[in-house]
Amino acid sequence: PDGYLYEKQAILEYILHQKTEIAKKMKAYEKQKQALKSNNQLESKSEERQKVERFKTSENSIVSKPINPFTSGQKKDGEVSSSGEPVSAGPATTSSQNLPSFWIPSLTPEAKPALLKKPSKAVLCPMSGRPIKMNDLIPVRFTPLDPSLDRVALLNRQERYVCAVTRDALGNSIPCAVLRPSGTVVTQECVEKLIKKDMIDPVSGDELTDKDIIPLQRGGTGFAGSGVDLRAKEARPVMQA
Repeated sequence: PDGYLYEKQAILEYILHQKTEIAKKMKAYEKQKQALKSNNQLESKSEERQKVERFKTSENSIVSKPINPFTSGQKKDGEVSSSGEPVSAGPATTSSQNLPSFWIPSLTPEAKPALLKKPSKAVLCPMSGRPIKMNDLIPVRFTPLDPSLDRVALLNRQERYVCAVTRDALGNSIPCAVLRPSGTVVTQECVEKLIKKDMIDPVSGDELTDKDIIPLQRGGTGFAGSGVDLRAKEARPVMQA
């Protein structure tokens, strides 16, 4: 519909490949969604468990027996217990074991797992970037200059195809259009001067609308006025003398 010309087998394989990739991305997204849901459930359970532990701690802190002020509840390092054995504290964990790594991006304190976004189910055109479907593809029929020539002999000629109505030679510098009902290629001049007067396809005889006349996109050449709209997307520094 946007006027880009593709080889039939290439564009069909592209659409099937994109649908396969979208299915894989959707499967990974659903898997991530389930994992996040389970993590949220575990966090809610852990919060409830912490509330219960805090309640138990607060209940156990209630003193029911008198405390002997002449005995200490804990012994310091190096003190001897009642059995005569020295008492020492457990091995202290070094702070370097708990600190994150600032050299590895995935281990920094701000690092978070990359979350996948929900992929779009629409297959995009490789040229225009708009959604494209197999039903949108239109078979294009070029009219050869000499129908008696085979494909190899036609490739060796400079002028290969002509307008289906005016028989004018087609080239990259000549604006062309495709008529949707018949798929024939005509020049834009033929569309403006002849076809738009009656809005009837001269090959199939069907009535035409504005959407049925699709201008063909032309490729770039070595000339500045080839008709291709080229725009810079990024601004880069340029050396100046």
